[in-house]
Amino acid sequence: MRAVVIRDFGVRPTVRDVPAPTCSPGGAVIRVLATGLCRSDWHGWMGHDDGIRLPHVPGHEFAGVIESVGEQVTGWAAGDRVTVPFVCACGRCEQCLVGNQQVCDNQEQPGFTQWGSFAELVAIAEADTNLVALPDDLDFVSAAALGCRFATAYRAVMTQGRVKADEWVAVHGCGGVGLSAIMIAVAAGAKVVAVDVSERALAVAAELGAVAVPGSRDVAAEVREVTGGGAHLSLDAFGSAATCDNSIRSLRKRGRHVQVGLMTGEHARAPIPMDLVIASELEILGSHGMAAYEYPAMLASIARGDIDPRMLVGRTIALDDAPEALATMEGGSHPGMTVIGLS
Repeated sequence: MRAVVIRDFGVRPTVRDVPAPTCSPGGAVIRVLATGLCRSDWHGWMGHDDGIRLPHVPGHEFAGVIESVGEQVTGWAAGDRVTVPFVCACGRCEQCLVGNQQVCDNQEQPGFTQWGSFAELVAIAEADTNLVALPDDLDFVSAAALGCRFATAYRAVMTQGRVKADEWVAVHGCGGVGLSAIMIAVAAGAKVVAVDVSERALAVAAELGAVAVPGSRDVAAEVREVTGGGAHLSLDAFGSAATCDNSIRSLRKRGRHVQVGLMTGEHARAPIPMDLVIASELEILGSHGMAAYEYPAMLASIARGDIDPRMLVGRTIALDDAPEALATMEGGSHPGMTVIGLS
């Protein structure tokens, strides 16, 4: 099969022929028809993830058609239209048994712990636990966005953030996950403030219904002014010491901060204004994807037209264009999501 292969961290990958994956007894092999290019993929290419071993095929948010299933799989068959959460859970550990598959003790992550979806075929483990059926009327490009950014934003806003109608929500960072969070919060009836340094990203956020706040200003002070005292819920959708700090300082008393953007490298141990956390009784929460069994509520919202992930796709590219797109991703020249189409 053809795949994007990383041979050295930080060095532009290449598209080449590699052996196709084999199917485990409880797993599945999926023919990839669309796969998102995410900031997490950029982190992996840069070597920020200790679990990646070279050579490596990135890609962790994808949709396609089942090519084959293992002999132990009972609920799926070749030809089924599917997507997969970026955390593939074991289904047996303590966390899985209480419904927290997104933090499975034995999790596997295509594109990180194993070869991923920047390829014509990708293998996943524990198919009966991790596969999600796609409605016939949901196209593969839209579905590819669900496995990481959109699903992560959905759970961050709705479950971890516990958003309520008429609350103020601040979203720091308007890339794919940030714009998803804005759309989801607006659909839930919240009032949203969007923060970013990119005017193009803020323009998209405004189209989705957010009040734009340029990231070059005193962000926390301006968010507090716009919201009349601070956000009830604030999300760092970028992942840096500055955006995390701004998000926390943007909150009103007893507000909720949700860390969505990955904190890696020098940002992994970012300082937290604990004096403010204590004095204002703030909540600091993490959000790490979404389990497969939680997808139906999100898919139902998409079917009703409340939210539309396709609106957030900034561009669709070919597999041959993926190495350039990955290598230049940090520049942030393309707001919204980039999806690689293989159909």
